[in-house]
Amino acid sequence: MKYGYAMPTETAGVETESRRFASGRQYEIRRGDALALVTELAAGLRLFSRGGVQLTESYADDVLPPGATGITLAPWANRVEGGVWYLDGTKQQLDITEVGRNNASHGLLRNASYALVDEDEFSVTLESVIFPQHGYPFLARHRVRYGIDAELALRVSQTLINDSHAKAPFVLGAHPYLRIGDTAPEELSLTVKAATRLVADERLIPRSTAPADGVFALAGGAAVAELDIDVAYTDLEFDGGVARHVLSAPDGRSVTLEQDESCAYVHVFVTSGFPGRSKAVAIEPMTGPANAFNSGDGLRWLEPGESFTMHWGISAQL
Repeated sequence: MKYGYAMPTETAGVETESRRFASGRQYEIRRGDALALVTELAAGLRLFSRGGVQLTESYADDVLPPGATGITLAPWANRVEGGVWYLDGTKQQLDITEVGRNNASHGLLRNASYALVDEDEFSVTLESVIFPQHGYPFLARHRVRYGIDAELALRVSQTLINDSHAKAPFVLGAHPYLRIGDTAPEELSLTVKAATRLVADERLIPRSTAPADGVFALAGGAAVAELDIDVAYTDLEFDGGVARHVLSAPDGRSVTLEQDESCAYVHVFVTSGFPGRSKAVAIEPMTGPANAFNSGDGLRWLEPGESFTMHWGISAQL
């Protein structure tokens, strides 16, 4: 395991100097030909690769994660409409972090530092504290463990621990973007076996549900070249307690995002706005959808002292 705020750079005749990272301390996990790079900022996945084949989108040392690349999300995923929800009839106002749509977006730890709490040869565990604040009057901890297993798959667990004296609501999620090396995104296909999509308004707040058909049908595989979507799915197909979402290349290679049954939702975001990429594919496992604090869909509550863990991971066929 290697980690540090700085990586040494050496130039002939010049004293070794340090290079800092905008995403903080970098934690490197290696096993066989697998490599994961995890950041202090937001306990983010900056890179996962196998045999030098990049399987997630990444970013430069001196920038923040573009498009929330690889960050973990707590105590809610996605959005809260207007940043407003009600606790026992009392209005709670979260800080607005998505100004253009007037929403509170991607939880409270997007810009937070995570401390190292445990590590071994093939894993690292980080943790950050959620202090009581505007719109979320609870004390909690979000603990994230990244590990590479014997099959060289990345395994991630996210645990929320309620240290408050009152029960606390939450949704957990993550925001990885998948890719297959240098294969052009337009050559890839995406398979997400889900029966239902959430129909959202212009602020990306779900208002109803509908069958996952037409341009939103991904169960049989869809060409990434034809996709421009930002939509959540549910009624996922679980096999042995695991739902699998697959990005495939024409040569038979594939990368798979796996999520356990605690994650009944997945958000799929295919965008042409990712820096340096013609298209990027985010597949976001979530325990609940956007605006769960108001709709109650997928919303869970932790009693004082209780904890909850979601599991997801990335594997590849290369």
